[in-house]
Amino acid sequence: MARLADYFVLVGYDPGKRGSRDGQGQILQRFPEKDWEDNPFPQGIELFCQPSGWQLFTERNPPTFFVAVLTDINSERHYCACFTFWEPIESAQPQSHPRNGDGEEEEEPSSPVQPAQLFAPKSLVLVSRLDHAEVFRNSLGLIYTIYVDGLSVSLENVIGNLLTCTIPITGGAQRTISLGAGDRQVIQTPISDSLPVSSCSVALLFRQLGITNVLYLFCAALTEHKILFLSSSYQRLTDACRALLALMFPLKYSFTYVPILPAQLLEVLSTPTPFIIGVHSIFQSETQELLDVVIADLDGGTVNVPECVHISLLPEPLLQQTREALSMVLDPELEVADLAFPPSTISVSSLKMQDKEIRAVFLRLFAQLLQGYRWCLHIIRIHPEPVIRFHKAAFLGQRGLTEDDFLTKVLEGMAFAGFVTERGAPYRSIDLFDELVAYEVKRMRAEEGNKQKILRHIKELAEKLYKNENPYPAVTMHKVQKPTEGCHLRLHQKPFPRLDEGTVQWIIDQATAKLQTAPPAVKAEKKCMVPSGPPIAAIMERNGNALANSARRLEVVRNCISYVFENKMLEAKKLFPAVLRAMKGRAARHCLTQELNLHVQQNRAVLDHQQFDFIIRMMNCCLQDCTAMDEHGIAAALLPLVTAFCRKLSPGITQFAYSCVQEHVVWTNIQFWEAMFYCDVQNHIRALYLDNSEENHTDEESPEEPQEAKSALEIASEQLRLWPTMSREKQQELIQKEESTVFSQAIHYANRMSYLLLPLDTSKNRLLRSSGLGDMESVSNSFVTNSIAGSVAESYDTESGFEDAESSDVANYVVRFINRFVDKVCTESGVTNEHLKGLHVMIPDIVQMHIETLDAVHRESKRLPPIQKPKLLRPNLLVGEECVMEGLRVYLMPDGREEAAGGNIGGPPLLPAEGAIFLTTYRIIFKGTPTDPLVGEQVVIRSFPIASLTKEKKINVQAQVDQFIQEGLQLRSCTFQLLKIAFDEEVASDSAEIFRKHLHKLRYPQHVRGTFAFTVGQSPKQAMQPKAKEKNPSLRTLSKNLVKNAKKTIGRQYVTRKKYTPPMWEQRGSQHFPEDNEDEISVSEEMDRSTLTPTTTMKPSDKMTINHLVERACCRDYQRLGLGTLSSSLTRSKSEPFRISTVNRMYAICRSYPGLLIVPQSIQDNTIQRISRCYRQNRFPVVCWRNSRTKAVLLRSGGLHGKGVVGLFKSQNAPTAGPSQADSTSLEQEKYLQAVINSMPHYADASGRNTLSGFTSAHMSSSDHADKRQPKLGSLMKQVMGGKDDGPGAISRGGKWGSIRASGRMSSYALNVEIGSRLAGKELLGTHHNGTAEPGFLRPHRASLYIIGDKSQLKGVKPDPLQHWEVVPIEVFDVRQVKASFKKLMKACVPGCPSTDPSIAYLRSLEESEWLSQIHKILQISVLVVELLDTGSSVLVSLEDGWDITTQVVSLVQLLSDPYYRTLEGFRLLVEKEWLSFGHRFSHRGAQTLAGQSSGFAPIFLQFLDCVHQIHLQFPMEFEFSQYYLKFLSYHYISNRFRTFLLDSDYERIELGLLYEEKGERKSQQVYKSIWDYIDRLNKKAPIFFNYMYAPEDGEVLRPYSNISNLKVWDYYTEETLSEGPSYDWELAQGQPEPVEDTDRQDTGAPQTKRKIIWPCYDNRSRVEPDAISKLLEELHNLEMELGQIPERWKDTWDKVKASQRTEARQEGSRTPSSLLMSSGLSHHRRSLGVYLQESGVGSTLNLSLDSDTSSTSTPSSGKPGGRRSTSTLYSQFHTSESENRSYEGSLYKKGAFMKPWKPRWFVLDKTKHQLRYYDSRMDTECKGVIDLAEVESITPGTPTMGAPKTVDEKAFFDLKTTKRVYNFCAQDVPGAQQWIDRIQSCLSDA
Repeated sequence: MARLADYFVLVGYDPGKRGSRDGQGQILQRFPEKDWEDNPFPQGIELFCQPSGWQLFTERNPPTFFVAVLTDINSERHYCACFTFWEPIESAQPQSHPRNGDGEEEEEPSSPVQPAQLFAPKSLVLVSRLDHAEVFRNSLGLIYTIYVDGLSVSLENVIGNLLTCTIPITGGAQRTISLGAGDRQVIQTPISDSLPVSSCSVALLFRQLGITNVLYLFCAALTEHKILFLSSSYQRLTDACRALLALMFPLKYSFTYVPILPAQLLEVLSTPTPFIIGVHSIFQSETQELLDVVIADLDGGTVNVPECVHISLLPEPLLQQTREALSMVLDPELEVADLAFPPSTISVSSLKMQDKEIRAVFLRLFAQLLQGYRWCLHIIRIHPEPVIRFHKAAFLGQRGLTEDDFLTKVLEGMAFAGFVTERGAPYRSIDLFDELVAYEVKRMRAEEGNKQKILRHIKELAEKLYKNENPYPAVTMHKVQKPTEGCHLRLHQKPFPRLDEGTVQWIIDQATAKLQTAPPAVKAEKKCMVPSGPPIAAIMERNGNALANSARRLEVVRNCISYVFENKMLEAKKLFPAVLRAMKGRAARHCLTQELNLHVQQNRAVLDHQQFDFIIRMMNCCLQDCTAMDEHGIAAALLPLVTAFCRKLSPGITQFAYSCVQEHVVWTNIQFWEAMFYCDVQNHIRALYLDNSEENHTDEESPEEPQEAKSALEIASEQLRLWPTMSREKQQELIQKEESTVFSQAIHYANRMSYLLLPLDTSKNRLLRSSGLGDMESVSNSFVTNSIAGSVAESYDTESGFEDAESSDVANYVVRFINRFVDKVCTESGVTNEHLKGLHVMIPDIVQMHIETLDAVHRESKRLPPIQKPKLLRPNLLVGEECVMEGLRVYLMPDGREEAAGGNIGGPPLLPAEGAIFLTTYRIIFKGTPTDPLVGEQVVIRSFPIASLTKEKKINVQAQVDQFIQEGLQLRSCTFQLLKIAFDEEVASDSAEIFRKHLHKLRYPQHVRGTFAFTVGQSPKQAMQPKAKEKNPSLRTLSKNLVKNAKKTIGRQYVTRKKYTPPMWEQRGSQHFPEDNEDEISVSEEMDRSTLTPTTTMKPSDKMTINHLVERACCRDYQRLGLGTLSSSLTRSKSEPFRISTVNRMYAICRSYPGLLIVPQSIQDNTIQRISRCYRQNRFPVVCWRNSRTKAVLLRSGGLHGKGVVGLFKSQNAPTAGPSQADSTSLEQEKYLQAVINSMPHYADASGRNTLSGFTSAHMSSSDHADKRQPKLGSLMKQVMGGKDDGPGAISRGGKWGSIRASGRMSSYALNVEIGSRLAGKELLGTHHNGTAEPGFLRPHRASLYIIGDKSQLKGVKPDPLQHWEVVPIEVFDVRQVKASFKKLMKACVPGCPSTDPSIAYLRSLEESEWLSQIHKILQISVLVVELLDTGSSVLVSLEDGWDITTQVVSLVQLLSDPYYRTLEGFRLLVEKEWLSFGHRFSHRGAQTLAGQSSGFAPIFLQFLDCVHQIHLQFPMEFEFSQYYLKFLSYHYISNRFRTFLLDSDYERIELGLLYEEKGERKSQQVYKSIWDYIDRLNKKAPIFFNYMYAPEDGEVLRPYSNISNLKVWDYYTEETLSEGPSYDWELAQGQPEPVEDTDRQDTGAPQTKRKIIWPCYDNRSRVEPDAISKLLEELHNLEMELGQIPERWKDTWDKVKASQRTEARQEGSRTPSSLLMSSGLSHHRRSLGVYLQESGVGSTLNLSLDSDTSSTSTPSSGKPGGRRSTSTLYSQFHTSESENRSYEGSLYKKGAFMKPWKPRWFVLDKTKHQLRYYDSRMDTECKGVIDLAEVESITPGTPTMGAPKTVDEKAFFDLKTTKRVYNFCAQDVPGAQQWIDRIQSCLSDA
C-alpha cells in the first residue's frame, strides 16, 4: 500500500521580491510540516508551479492544472500536480510590510494615478510518488470548489483525508475513496507495475509529430541523444515525455528527465549528458543556440535534428516493418484509399485503444531486436546475489548485426545496462515482455509480411496492455463537485484562507497510528524461472552464408586437418590454399576450431615442426578476419587450443602455439578477455552446482537421464528458489565455493593473458617493431612474430609493490594490463579484498616466470632450420649495379594481362608468384617462383629500370594465396611493365615504406649526376656527392672555358626571362639547381661583335672546341651530304651555296642547337643573331639535309614568335612609319629564306612553268629521271591539310598515273586519298572548303620553299603570289596530348586488373588512346615532306618549339629519303644529329630528375621509334637493323643505363663534360657510357641487331602507307618474357644456362622427342628457337670453336655467303633455292607482303608468313592477281622453276631406314617431275629426299610397326615398294591415307 499523496503545499506570490524583474514564489503552507521518514520534502516546488516565472496579470485567468515531475537524489520520481488560480493583490500598505523599511512608503504617493488592479497566481500542489493525474485533478478541483463556492465543508478535513488516503500500488485492485465532501472517486491500479501507464499520451504524440518524427525521437532517446520538447501547453509537454518513456519499454530511461523545466533552470539545457526535457515555447529563442539537441516542436509538429548530430536508425528490415505497422494502426484508411469500392465503414480504434496498439508495435519491435538475449547472459555469481553480465559481442555476432550502428549503441547504453540488471535475473516475476520475447518470436518470424496477421497480433497485445491499465471495465461513476461556471471572474472573492495546521496534523497522526496497528499487507510475489526463449541460432535462418560455406568447403577443412595429423604433408599442402580461402567464411572457422579440439588429448597435443607450422598458419588465418570484438567467438574457441598445441624444441623446452598467434588485435581488447572470463566462470559455477545435485539425487534421476543439460541460468534460478530455505552455514559454504571458483579463474586468466601478450622475444623492447630490413633470411621455422604488447600500453600506474619485477617495458605493460583486467572482473564478481591483493602480488611473478620460459623458447626456436618458404632467388646484376635494398618477400599478383595467369590460351598460371622484390641502383626486380605447385619449377622475373617508373600507388590486394597479405604496391613503368606486388606478412609495413622512399629517391635524383649512368660503379652511398667523381683535367678546363665564354657572350645582353646559369664546378657538389622549363633568352641589341664573328686570332681553347665540334656527328654528316666543311666555311669560299657557321660554337645564340650549323653562304653571322630572335627558343631555320638529286634542302626551326614571318606576311604591303626594328628583322628573315631558295639549282627554271597542270605533265613526260617519281602532290597536300580531293577521276589525270612506274612503286597516296584525308576520324585541319581544296594549293605555281607551320600560329596568313615560298598550316597535337595518349596506351597494353571481356576491352582502350592516330599523323606529314623534297621543293619544318614534333618529322623524312640512314651506322648518326645535337629535351621529357617530376613522362622519341617500326614492317628489306634494335633503343633511352640520352642539349652535356670524354678515360671495360659503343660491341658478337633480309635498292625513297588500318600495334608494348625479364640488358639475359643437357639424360628406351614447349609471355622465343640463319651462324661458331680455330666474326661469314651467292647467281642461269634472300626477282614485291623473317621464328626454318591485312590491292601487281596468295604461290618467289609444280601435298609419318623411328614429314607429289619429294616441315625449302615414281613397284595397305604413332587407326598405314626399298607411311586418318594412295596410283597410271 502507498500514500496517494505525500504533501499538500500552498504556494503564493512573494510580494517582497516584487522590485526585481521576475517575481518569485514562496511556500505559504505545507502539510504535514515535518517530512515523512521514507520520503523527504522535495526542494524547489515553487519554481515548478509557475515554470515560466511568477508574474502579475491585469485580469483574472481561468484556473489551470498540470503535472510536473521532479526527480530526487535517489532517482525517485515525484509527481507534482499543480492547480493554479489568480487572486487580486492587496495594494501595498506600509504596515503590512514592516520589513521593507521606508523606501516603499516614499515611492507610493509619488505615483499620482491609482494603479490598476493586479492579480497574482496562487498554486495548490499535491506531491506524490504515484502518477494518478486524473485523481489529483479532481481532488485539487474539489478543494478549489469548496473555497470558491464557499461550501460548508472544512478544508482541513478534506486535506487531511487526502494526505492519509492509502491505495495499493499494483495488482489491478479497485479502490473507492472519498475526501469527506460528499464526493466519490474510483482508483484502479495497473495489474503489473513494470508496464508503464500511458492513457492516451502515445497516440497524442503520434498525432502531433507523425510517424517518422517519433521514430527519430525514439532512436535518439535510445542512442542517448539530448531531446527537447517545445509546446505552449505544460500538460502536453508532460504527456509527450511520458509517451516517449512508454515507447522505450522494456528499457528504462536513466538520464535527466524533466518534462517541465522552469525558466530559472534553463541553463540545464547545456549539460553534457543526455536528457529528455520539456520547455514552454516562449523560450524557443533561448534554445536556438543549442548545437547538439534534437528539438521537437509539439505544436508545429516538427523535429529538428542539428547537423552535427547523427541519429542511428533502426536496422532494416525492422525500420520498414515498424513504419508499416504504425501506419496500419494510425491510418487504416491508407490501405483502402486506392480501392474502387472502399469498405463503407472502417473501424478506427478509440484514442485509448490506439495508444495501446502503437505501444504494441514497439513492444514487438523490442522483442525482435532483443530476441535471444538471454542466451548471451553470463551468470557469474548466484549467491548471495546473482551477478549477471551480457556478452554483447556474441549477441551482435550471432544476430549478424555487428556492423549495425543502432543496436551497438543501444547495447552499450545505460538503459540496456539497467535492463540486464533488472531482467537478467533468472528467478523473478515475469511480465508481458518476457513472455513475448520467449514464446512469440517464432510467431512474429512466421507472420512477417502478412499484414492481417501482424495486425491481429498487435491487437492482441494492445488488449493486454489496455487490460493492464483498466482492469475493471465497468467503472462506477466518479462524483466530484465542480465549481460554478465563471466563478473565477467574481469581483469580491475572499483570498484563500489560511488553514489550521493543528487540525490537519491531528488527522494525519490518527491515520498513522491506525496503520501501525493494522497487520502488514503481504503481497504474494509470483516469482518463477524466467523462460529463455529459442536460442538465436534457431531464430536466425541465415541463408546468406549457407551457400558460401557449403558442406564441400567444410569437408576440405576437415580433410586438410586430418591429413596434417596423419602426417600426409603433401596432401595437406595441396588442400591448404583451398582451406585458407574457405576461412573467409564463418562456418569454416568454427569447423576448424571444432576439428582441432578433437585432436587435443588431456589438454595437450605435441606436434612435429611441419604439423605445428600448418596448424599455426590455419589459426592465424582464422584469426585474421576476427575483429577485436570477436563477435563469432572464434578467438574464444581458439584460446584453449593455443595453449594446447605445442612442439618440442629440445629436451625440456616446448613451444606452444600461442607464441605464434599473437599478432591479432583481439588479444589486446579488454572486453574480449572479460567476456571470455565470464563465460568460463559461468561454466565452472554451473559445474559446481551440477556436481552437487548429482551426488544427492543419483538414484532418483536415473530413469529420466536423457533430459537436456540444464543451462546455467536454469540452475541459477533453481538455486535462487532454494536459497531462502537453506541454513546459514550452507549459505556461507556456497558463497565461499563460488568466490574461490571465480578467484581460481582469475589466476588462470592472468596466466593466459601473459601467454598471449608477451612477445616471444622479450629482450627487445618491441614497441618499435624492428625495421625488418636486415634479417629476412633468418626467420625461423615459426613465425617469430611481434606481439602487440606494445600497443596495450596506456598510461596506467603500476602499484608500488612491484617496481622490482623486471625493468623491461614490455613486462610492465603486460602487468598493468592484467592488473586492470583483474581489478575490473574481481570487483564485479565479488572477490574478497584479501584475494584481490594476493592476485596483485602474483601477477608480476607470473609475467616474470613466463618471460624466463619464453627466453629459452626463443633461443631454441632460432636454432630451427629456416621455414619452408621458397628461398629468395638473387637476381643477376649488371657490372656496377648494386642492391640498394635487400629483397622484401612479396607476391607478384596477376594484372590485366592474362597470358601469365593461364589466360584464355590455357597456359600454366605463372602468376601469382612468390619471391622477393629487389631495389638496385638501376632496376626494380621481382624474382620468384609461381605459387601454383604445378609450375613451381619455373623462375619468374619481372623487372624494369627505376628511371622508367611512371606511377606508384598503394593498393590492398586480396591475395587468394594467403590470407595475410594486405598492403601492396602497383608500380607502372613506361617500358610497358607493371609490377603488382603484395607484401608478405613478414614484411613490416615500415619496410614497405622505406622501400617506397628509396624508390622515390632513386627515381627522381636531385640532378642528372644522380642517375645510374653516372653513379654506376660507385657505391650507392657516394651517389649523393657527385663531387667524388673527378673529371680528366684537360676536360675540366675545356668545359670551364666553354661556360666562361658562353657567359661572356651573354654577359652584356638584357636577359628578359629568368635564365639558368650553371654553377661553377667547384660548387657543384653542394648545390643542385632547378631545371627551367624553357631557357628562353631573348637578346637585346647591344652585342659584342667580336664573339660572334670568327676572328682570325682564335684562342687555343676555342680552337680545341672547334676541333671537337668537327668530330661530332652533325659535322660528319654535313660533309657526307656535301653541305660544306669547316675549313671552307672559315675561308668563305663562295662556290658552295651553304657554309658551316661557327656562330653558335659557344652556344650563345641558341642553347639547344649544336655548335656548328649549316646556313646559306650569303648570310652573315650577325644577321643570324638577329633572325634568331623571331623564333621560339632562338631556334632559327638551319639546314639539316639536302637531297643529292634534286638539291632541295630540308630545314628545321622552332615556331615563330608573334613578330616574324607571319608578321611579315600580314603587313605585307602596309606602309610603315619608318624602318622600325621589327621591320628590319622581318626583312632579314625574308632575305634568309630567299637565300635558301637561291641555293637551289633549278630555282630559276622552275619559275618559268607555273601552271599546276603544266607542271605535272611536263615533269611527268620530261626525260629528267628525277621527275618520274613525282606523285600527284596536290592531293597529298590536301590530305595532310584536310581538304577534299576532287573525286577518284583525278587519279588518272596527268597521263602517267594509272600505269606502273619504272621503279615498280607508286605512291599510295594517289590511291588512298579519300581514306587518308581523315586523320583518326578528324579532318586534319578541321576545314572543309565545300569540296574544293584550299585555294592556296591550287595556285598556279609550285613554291620553291614550303614552310610547314602550326595552324594556330599562322592564322590570318595571306598567300602572297610574289613570294617563292608558301606556308602550309597544319594542325598538330601538343605534348600534353602525347602524354595523355601514352598513359591510355600503357593502360591498354598493360592493364592493371583483368577486364570482363579482354578481347574487346583491349581494342576499345587502344582506340581510345588515339596513339595510332598520332603515329598516322606524323607519318602523313613526313611523307608529304618527302614528296615535296623529291619533287625539288625545299621544306622548312617549323612546329612548336622545334624540338618535339619537328624532330620526329625531320628525322623520319631523312630516314625515308636517304638509304644511308637505314643502316646501323646511319641511324645512329641520324639520332645523334637530329635528336641529341639539335636538343630534344630527353631529361625533361623523360622526367629524369626531381625537377621534372611534376611534368611527367612524354614519349616523343618512343613515338618516333614506333613510326620507324611501322615503316620497317612495310619495307622489311630496306633496313640494315632489325626490329630488336628499335626495341633496344626504346628500352634504353629511358633506362638511364647509358649516358647517351641524358640531359637536354649539347650545351648541357659539355657543361657536365660528357661530350668529349677522352678515350683513355674508360676505367673498366665493362661499364659502357655510350649506348652506341655498347651496340657496336654487341653487334660484333652476335647478329641480334642485324636484319638478314637487308637488300636495299639504290637511292630508294620509301613512301609508307599511314592509314590506321595499315598500322600495327608494336609488339614491344605487349610482349614480355617472364623467364628472364626484359631481354634488353644483354649480359643478364645471356647469363642463364640453357637447359639443353636434360635431353641427353633421358633413358634412351623412350622415343626421343625434340618437342620444345614455348610458353607465351614466359620464354624468349628468339633464344629458345632462333631463326634459321642465326642458328646456322651459331652452329658454325660452335664448330669452329670445337676445331680449335679462332671463330670468324658472324658478319664476315655472312658477307662471304652473300658474295658467293651473288657470283653463283651470275654463273648459273637458274637460281638454287639457297639464294633465297638475294633474289632480285623480289624487286616488285618490295613492300612487305609478309616475306620476312620473323624476328623470332617458330620452328627452325624460315618463317614466311603472309600479312593478310596489308591491303594487297594497293600494291602494284606485276601481272599476278592481287588477292591473298596461298603459301604455295609464295614459294614461287623463291624456288627455282623445278619445284613449281605441286600436284598434291600434305603431312605423313614416314618410318625411317632400319632401326630408325617414325617421323612426320611434309610430302609433295609432283606430277610433272613424276616424283614424290619430302621436306622436314611445310615451311622447309631444302628437300630431304626424293622418291622417283618410275621406280615404284606397288602400293599396299601396311601394318603399324614398333614406335608408330599410337593414336592412329591401323587402316591409315600403307607401304610403298620401290626397286630399292620399302617405304612405310602413315597418314593422320583413314581417308587421308586413301587419298594419298589414290593420288599416287593415278600418277602411276598417268605415266
